[in-house]
Amino acid sequence: MSEKVIMTQEDIKRTLARIAHEIIERSKSSENLVLVGMYTRGVPLAKRLAQNIENFAETEVPVGALDIIPYRDDLPHHNHGNTVTRTEIPFSVVGKSVIVVDDVLYTGRSIRAAMDAIIDLGRPQSIQLVVLIDRGHRELPIRADYVGKNVPSAHDEEIAVRLKETDGVDEVAIISQPRVKASGGRLSGGNQDESKE
Repeated sequence: MSEKVIMTQEDIKRTLARIAHEIIERSKSSENLVLVGMYTRGVPLAKRLAQNIENFAETEVPVGALDIIPYRDDLPHHNHGNTVTRTEIPFSVVGKSVIVVDDVLYTGRSIRAAMDAIIDLGRPQSIQLVVLIDRGHRELPIRADYVGKNVPSAHDEEIAVRLKETDGVDEVAIISQPRVKASGGRLSGGNQDESKE
């Protein structure tokens, strides 16, 4: 497989600073704002955005962490009873402007699950979405309000977001699977990363 770095540590830092400024500009009041990061890499991204907003607007923004596994539609329902949720949202979402943060937007199914999970906690004033990477291939009518980088990709490519908090390094890479000859003489790629939804 081949790997190409498409965002460096400095690129990620600049991108998160830009998104933080956009959030401040679009928000009528940052006092009503809360950030909710989706596990795994959406959580540190949300914390970094909150720190940027505090630095730029001198306003502290609460940050929560959301585990969407119980809400995913691609897992057997009987498995959900044994799932221990890691959701940590130590504030009410009722009447709040909730900004969900994730690393990669792909099919949109993970975001749908995130919205279901948040609405179960109460009725927010609004839900917006921040993603570091939008790779296309949507299966649901979902779009991000704030996008770090649009990366057109093939289904058999993987977008790997690596962060210091989880991976020891800040970078984004696109990984191309080797194309192998399948039976019948057709070319096929490797398995796609279904966690990047």
